Amino acid sequence: MRRANHPVLQRAMGFYSDHIFPRLMDWLMATEEFRRLRSELLAPVHGEVLELGFGTGLNLRHYPPRVARLHTVDPCRLLPRRVAGRIAAAPFPVRFDQRSAETLPYGDRSFDFVVSTWTLCTIADPVKALREVGRVLKPEGYFLFLEHGLSDDPNIAAWQHRLNPIQNVIGCGCNLNRRIDRLIQQSGLRLLHEERFEMEGVPRIAGTMYRGRAAGQLPCTKEDSLSTDRKPAEGAGGS
Repeated sequence: MRRANHPVLQRAMGFYSDHIFPRLMDWLMATEEFRRLRSELLAPVHGEVLELGFGTGLNLRHYPPRVARLHTVDPCRLLPRRVAGRIAAAPFPVRFDQRSAETLPYGDRSFDFVVSTWTLCTIADPVKALREVGRVLKPEGYFLFLEHGLSDDPNIAAWQHRLNPIQNVIGCGCNLNRRIDRLIQQSGLRLLHEERFEMEGVPRIAGTMYRGRAAGQLPCTKEDSLSTDRKPAEGAGGS
């Protein structure tokens, strides 16, 4: 809308996105069920780790002590004092890079694990970011994800599509209607395991969770490349 360009509205939205929204999310996403899901996902993580969408650092307390070093990327630096305290309390080194996930500043095959929790909904070009994940993963590395996305229920999905433009604004870029599994597959990552469930205590409009594990592409011969040459799946992105 044209009114979105009004200086007063821009300042108000800036204050909301910098101060109100991150505090609200930090509170809502620190509940017992969110903590349980984080701990379960991160239990196998070890070695050199990259986290996409660091946010306010709520994952930090759930990483096992086997992590050697954690690198994190996020285009926003949210609640810096609170986050600094969480980083200082971590039992391993943490490096924060303020940048988007579409252009990662790391060399090829750098990480044992890449982690994304409730992040792919906001990345402008999630397929490009996931291709970067495949680039920086070690050959034996894994991409672990826990994301909300498009419901399998047609009625819920219809409402997700309808409300997505509003969610984009109040959720600071969040999309309700992304098919996380298709995004991963379109990026070239190998989807090794994926499950969907409705998260307790979350409205169904945002409660469909995608959780799983993926790996980089296997080296392939010319014949393999020809046999897998097909169009990407349709309908992977949100509006």
